[in-house]
Amino acid sequence: MNLSILIPLLNEEESLKELYTWIIKVMQSNNYSYEIIFVDDGSTDNSWQIIEGFSNENPNVKGIRFMKNFGKSQALHAGFAKAKGDVIITMDADLQDSPDEIPELYEMITAQKFDLVSGWKKKRYDSVVAKNLPSKLFNWAARKTSGVELNDFNCGLKAYKNVVVKNIEVSGEMHRYIPVLAKNAGFGKIGEKVVIHQARKYGETKFGMERFINGFLDLITIWFLSRFGKRPMHLFGAMGSLMFIIGFLAAGYIGISKLYHMYTGMKYSLVTNNPWFYIALTTMILGTQLFLAGFLGEIILRTKNNEARYKVAREVNF
Repeated sequence: MNLSILIPLLNEEESLKELYTWIIKVMQSNNYSYEIIFVDDGSTDNSWQIIEGFSNENPNVKGIRFMKNFGKSQALHAGFAKAKGDVIITMDADLQDSPDEIPELYEMITAQKFDLVSGWKKKRYDSVVAKNLPSKLFNWAARKTSGVELNDFNCGLKAYKNVVVKNIEVSGEMHRYIPVLAKNAGFGKIGEKVVIHQARKYGETKFGMERFINGFLDLITIWFLSRFGKRPMHLFGAMGSLMFIIGFLAAGYIGISKLYHMYTGMKYSLVTNNPWFYIALTTMILGTQLFLAGFLGEIILRTKNNEARYKVAREVNF
């Protein structure tokens, strides 16, 4: 199978018919073998009924319906697990991503041998203050932190080799950082393509300003996980040991200093009257706690249970 088109969605009943017709036109004009996977992330409108209608008339249309809204990352994770195409294309259901971009994205993966190609909405039709400026700041921080030179991490239109999506773990709200996850998994040939961004035709965006705050927090998380996710003891254990040693040496110095003053008959005071004693004691306690955090992290890492992060209510055509 050439292509899997993966579309996560939430309450997009108005745009689904137009999007479906557009994708089918592109698939037929290029003679692709394909599947379209709609992942309904807990819609409360008629989105699922529309998807079922598509699946009844076209066996290449498949659907996954969540029991409630679990988030875009979970929707992508569920779709990636089911996708069978040599190339997987992800796109949003709001018609802001153009299916006409699919052939070029497909060629970049198959002919130019990219592992992943990310869309870049160079010209945007969103609010400058509410979306464009925060997005530019967010993308700049993501580039500097991750080392992945992309201009638009947030673009939902992306293309992947099948092997890429089968070897990355998308959780939480990490869908923004799939290129970083792919790089950390060993897929280094990551490209970018300028794509058409269309103004939203129906409804309202499902994401507010909080997505940028969450995005920065997720960026810190993924930075930490990429460096210490498999070895938390290397960070917490090293920091804890260093702090404990510093505190222990400081407490030792205070104690030896008092003994020296006692031996030489010099004036001295109680150790507990010295504020540096409490600083040293606090440093040792914090060092011990950090060491234990690293130790517990190692235990959790080795015994964790990969519990499903979402619940599927229904599937069609799988």
